[in-house]
Amino acid sequence: MSNTRVFVSFDTAHDGELYDLLLEQSRTPNSGFGVLGGSERLSATDVWSDQSRRQIRDADQVIVICGKHTEASPHVSAELRIAKEEGTPYFLLWGRREIMCTKPVGAKPAEGMYSWTRQILQDQMALVLRNARADATAEALRVARKG
Repeated sequence: MSNTRVFVSFDTAHDGELYDLLLEQSRTPNSGFGVLGGSERLSATDVWSDQSRRQIRDADQVIVICGKHTEASPHVSAELRIAKEEGTPYFLLWGRREIMCTKPVGAKPAEGMYSWTRQILQDQMALVLRNARADATAEALRVARKG
């Protein structure tokens, strides 16, 4: 698998160590991904929004680490909204096996959270990218037919 560039969205108040674990995993041989950027402990200002939007736009996909308080995190919800606006594919990663994790505001009810194993992470990144490419191809065909 090629090296997928990811932006990691997480609850900075409660799940910073989960981000550190994912960052560490990205640095292992043959991880298949590299972390381009992640949530920061900044207020929701225009500077934060512009920086996050740029990093999310430049990423191949967004990994949303879900923890116990994710639904209450305004940063995670904003980053998910930006990913949708920018057309950057994303998926939800179950961050804590021992507790019930919550989805960010804006996640679809039918979207599942994926277990955090090396194989599932790699498979999900490949699937998300494949689906995004298929969607882009279908959109290009629709535009070509109209033109």
